[in-house]
Amino acid sequence: MTVVHPINRAWITTGGTGAQNYDEFADDAEITAIIEANPHSALGIEMPHRAPESLGKSFADALPDAVTRLAEAKADGSYTPAEQVVVLYRISAPGEESAYGLWVMVDTDQISTRADEPGLVIRNEDVFIAKVRERVALAETLGHLLSPVLLLQTGRGDELHAALAAATDAAGAPAATDTDQSGRTHAIWLLGSGPRQDELTALAGGGELVVADGNHRSLAAQTGGLPRFLAVVTTPASVAIQPYNRLVSELTTTPDELLDRLRAAGAEVTEVTGPAEVPATGGTVVLQLAGRAYAVTLPHTGANRLENLDHALVERLLLRDALGLDPGDKRITYVGGDYPASWLTGEVEAGRAELAVLVAPVTVDDFVAVNLAREKMPRKSTWFTPKARGGLVVAELTDRS
Repeated sequence: MTVVHPINRAWITTGGTGAQNYDEFADDAEITAIIEANPHSALGIEMPHRAPESLGKSFADALPDAVTRLAEAKADGSYTPAEQVVVLYRISAPGEESAYGLWVMVDTDQISTRADEPGLVIRNEDVFIAKVRERVALAETLGHLLSPVLLLQTGRGDELHAALAAATDAAGAPAATDTDQSGRTHAIWLLGSGPRQDELTALAGGGELVVADGNHRSLAAQTGGLPRFLAVVTTPASVAIQPYNRLVSELTTTPDELLDRLRAAGAEVTEVTGPAEVPATGGTVVLQLAGRAYAVTLPHTGANRLENLDHALVERLLLRDALGLDPGDKRITYVGGDYPASWLTGEVEAGRAELAVLVAPVTVDDFVAVNLAREKMPRKSTWFTPKARGGLVVAELTDRS
């Protein structure tokens, strides 16, 4: 028995629908621009209120527009149906090792969020409940899932990696390809019922699966009562973790007072000469204020290793204690690794933000260890690359009971 299953009824892109996932953007205007440039992008369905013709509507009010766009995409041949399939997935770029994954459905009742809760799918990161509600509403309204949860196979990852590489090499021409904003090529192949499908689903479900991307989507599946959710199961060898930084649009105090508060809390503050960069390793964060930057070593005030991670210390000592901001405050933007340090510092120097916080990335080994120990990662602390692309494989929710 495995917790990983074929997709009962899938809709496979014929090209042009691939998209970054809805939560990969630092600025909502980027979403609108992408949809305007490519009306077939799945972003117009995932984020219906950001499509040019729906601007001004709330997310809820724009949901009927999402239904219309998906129906039009099916009708105009942007998607083609398939039954009882898994989908091979390869992401490649010159000079990079290929990444592999398998599009499948995964049992929602296998999600575990604490040590005493049984289940093979581990989700241990705080979430923003408003985003979860939007994902629930979208799935209920559409009856389809367009954006996958990215799961790391921790038990048989090496075997799965080798099997997926061999399967894609033997699969011939892909069913579709898509090029992302970084120039990577995303290719997919359909795999119907048979021994190879059985082998791959067994490997994909052969050990504990850690949610690498899609904490909100997986919780939405639970909240919405979905028996299974759409996922790409990948391998530790296929991914890396990039920085996940913070941008604060408006300070609640003066820059000097902020630095004084950090010093009073036990932080070491040193001015940085030259451009501000993301630290290569943990222990120190970099703050970019208007015209100046500082390296800040925050004191370890937590009770355990997880509470002393850089992202946790930033959330607790900098944002909450020094600035009085809740992590969900609208003045905080969580900026993933697709945006370089120069972009964040540029936002501050241009006056569109008052503070950038540059934080070293978490390592894949540390991430897996924390999750297998059923400890909880701080919000928005891991930006995995390469990202599984939304809109390539759509799962129709044929059974929502």
